[in-house]
Amino acid sequence: MTAEQATGSGIEMTSTRSAVPRGSAGWRIVARKELADHLSSARFYVLLIVLGAAAIVPLYFASDAIRSVASQISDTRDAFLALFIFAPQNSPLPPVFGFVGIVAPLLGVAFAFDAINSERADGTLPRLLSQPIYRDDVVNGKFAAGLAVISIVLVAVVSVISGFGIVRLGIVPGAGEVLRLVAWVLVSVVWVGLWLAFGLLLSVVIRRAATAALIGFGVWLLVAIFGQLIVGLIAGVIAPVASAGTLNEALSLQVLSDTILRLLPLTLYQEASRVLLNPSVTTVSTPSTIAQLQQYQQQAQGQLLSFDQSALLIWPHLVALFALTALCFAAAYVWFMRQEVRA
Repeated sequence: MTAEQATGSGIEMTSTRSAVPRGSAGWRIVARKELADHLSSARFYVLLIVLGAAAIVPLYFASDAIRSVASQISDTRDAFLALFIFAPQNSPLPPVFGFVGIVAPLLGVAFAFDAINSERADGTLPRLLSQPIYRDDVVNGKFAAGLAVISIVLVAVVSVISGFGIVRLGIVPGAGEVLRLVAWVLVSVVWVGLWLAFGLLLSVVIRRAATAALIGFGVWLLVAIFGQLIVGLIAGVIAPVASAGTLNEALSLQVLSDTILRLLPLTLYQEASRVLLNPSVTTVSTPSTIAQLQQYQQQAQGQLLSFDQSALLIWPHLVALFALTALCFAAAYVWFMRQEVRA
């Protein structure tokens, strides 16, 4: 057999389509090429700088408060995690996990909004699909490459923040803190993977990359910046907490309001991050009765949850984020498989 080359995408093959069995390395070849393109693009370095600055700036302003807290407490368990949950005093800047929750989705949209439509616009998609790979390998490979790049960026940013804490503040993490930090990074990858799948869906459905980018960034702006405000206003109309007559009614309406707010994926991610990075958070829901409120206040005093307990607490949040990611990816997958590709 003679070697075939995908001219537009730069993928080289040495076997025919029949020689590539289902589930083989076809998607890996696409992912390897896409990963190399991402890592050498200016887009990667710009977004790395943006996310790094967004995470390190609030940490720099909060470093004095973190140092004073670390020096005053005698039990230094999980003090290292304060690097990611402390917000600067007298400043509107959110903590590190809050910045990651708002800015990191830009990575997902930026690395996927032109994944398919740019190939179509350049005329390289028919050449790519004429190679000995299956059509689904294209979608799988592009998604895997984008997820790998996002993971690299998140790990790099977290490593810089951790090094900043160790060198500047002198806080050394323990095994439990490292475990929680790794779990939070994985949750963050899932969170950005949701936006990567959404960007891939836009790239498949919308043929022009510029239009897909505008819609993707517009949805991100709506969810990340104005989403909680809009949903909060809706919750205020449906469940007006301030108008409740008794404490039990106020608690019940607050539970309903919190449930409405959890319709936003950002709320799910922020609650999961807060539980993982702060062992003193023992619940994510508002008590619905006075008895539950009193019981929670008694249990919350000085209690630190183990990692297993925190994981059980946020399990529904992770299932919801996984489900949303799978739904967006499945929609992009099915849509692409049914599209007609002409040379």
